[in-house]
Amino acid sequence: MCDEYFEEDMKKFLRQQGMTRRQFSAMSAAAAASVLLPAGASAQMVNGSDVMIETADGTCDAYFVHPNSGAHAGVLIWPDAMGLRTAFKQMADRLAASGYAVLAVNPYYRSAPAPVVPDGSAFGEVRGVLGPLMGSLNADTHVADARAFVGWMDQQSAVDTSRKVGTMGYCMGGPITMRTAAALLDRIGAGASFHGGGLTTDADDSPHLLIPEMDAEYLVAIAANDDERDPQSKDILRAAFDAAGKSAVVEVFEGTMHGWCPTDSAVYHHDQAEHAWSHLLTIFARALA
Repeated sequence: MCDEYFEEDMKKFLRQQGMTRRQFSAMSAAAAASVLLPAGASAQMVNGSDVMIETADGTCDAYFVHPNSGAHAGVLIWPDAMGLRTAFKQMADRLAASGYAVLAVNPYYRSAPAPVVPDGSAFGEVRGVLGPLMGSLNADTHVADARAFVGWMDQQSAVDTSRKVGTMGYCMGGPITMRTAAALLDRIGAGASFHGGGLTTDADDSPHLLIPEMDAEYLVAIAANDDERDPQSKDILRAAFDAAGKSAVVEVFEGTMHGWCPTDSAVYHHDQAEHAWSHLLTIFARALA
């Protein structure tokens, strides 16, 4: 799993920086507070609400947010291993203010409503809770859920069904975006994986093998320490996108650790998270136009 080495890498990072975990967490929280929502005249006013979506396996609790008026390209957000929580709702708000109708889902709805762990939890402290939840998901549930969620969005008046849908995922959500794009190639026009785990494996159902089946422009944002552990993955991804003739940015973000994008992460990296966000907006503006 993508968080398998998180605690080990965190301890190494803190030793290098000469900081305690408490000092680092306080610094990260202060940086995160400045980017929860966009500012400026270009930001649109948005309307967000908690929603319930019927699927073949039950009812999924989710968060849907969109500009106050008009119909817009839809975006489906797959959270990281910690699940749907405040940070991801704020992320959805921010993206909606840029002109998208955004659905952030609880991937664990079959087992528990969100949030499945308290806001601010450290992964190491809740690994015992998250392990079984992560283990309850697989390629089949990913695809079934993707169909249900995009189908639900397409029924909303705030979603412009003449435009393609985008999908973005973090950690375990990264590979889910690829399965979403392949299963719904007629609807998904752009995808983004942020510090996604397990994008390239030796298994027959490795997500990267689905690239020829996609019709989506892609961003794959890789954490520096993930690249150190698996330096071949980026090359495999680039070769797969090139062979399929697909447009993709596959980039290693220097100085980052796995999990650097969500604002509530202990390893949140403000500058590189903003760099990744700007890549995302550029791709979405072009591919979902």
